[in-house]
Amino acid sequence: MNWNELLRLPTTLLAIAAAVVLLLALIQLVAARQHVRHRRHLAASGHALLLLVFMLLGLFLAGLAVSLRGYRFLSEEAPVVQVDSRILAPQRWALALTWPDGDTRIVMLAGDDFQIEAVVLKWKLPAILAGLPPLYRLDRIAGRYDDATQEMSAPRTVIDFSHAGRGDLLDLKKQYPRWLPGVDTLFGSGAYLPLVDGGHYSVDLMRTGALVARPDEATTQRIGQPLGG
Repeated sequence: MNWNELLRLPTTLLAIAAAVVLLLALIQLVAARQHVRHRRHLAASGHALLLLVFMLLGLFLAGLAVSLRGYRFLSEEAPVVQVDSRILAPQRWALALTWPDGDTRIVMLAGDDFQIEAVVLKWKLPAILAGLPPLYRLDRIAGRYDDATQEMSAPRTVIDFSHAGRGDLLDLKKQYPRWLPGVDTLFGSGAYLPLVDGGHYSVDLMRTGALVARPDEATTQRIGQPLGG
């Protein structure tokens, strides 16, 4: 992952800010100890107070970074993932997923379609006025059957892409809504498309938070043809 991709991760920026603040706390600790040695207790108290403030701020930023693991800043239109499909058997597929930073992963899905979902976070004022963009993270990809009856009884495959784990901002907003007054909305966005052998799909997230899946021209021609046609 290059620096351009890293800087699209709020976790990276918050971790850098936390490190800088904790470094300032360390400087205050050194200064306080020097003042204590020279019996300048009033000056030492001032630095001790700043030490406490910087420590609390650093811990807050670090905690916020942990809660935003897996999220990215949302630009005008953000590429989320590229999907390449290969059929293994009827309604059984191997999908090659390629992220914008070059990372890849192979997943196995059952069904006729792939369905992909993301989580989008939007802010309230004054964060909007400050230009803070929405955040998003890819949540999961699943197989989907065209027949609703088969959907209820056939094997289901769901691949979880959430790297946040416990303490994710989504969970915190649900459990402690009053703790996060600056968060306006947290909502899911999804899209699905039919799978074809040799298919190639681009999944993007619009500024509005809508997830859009698009097949390329060759894939569009294959969609709707009989399997193997």
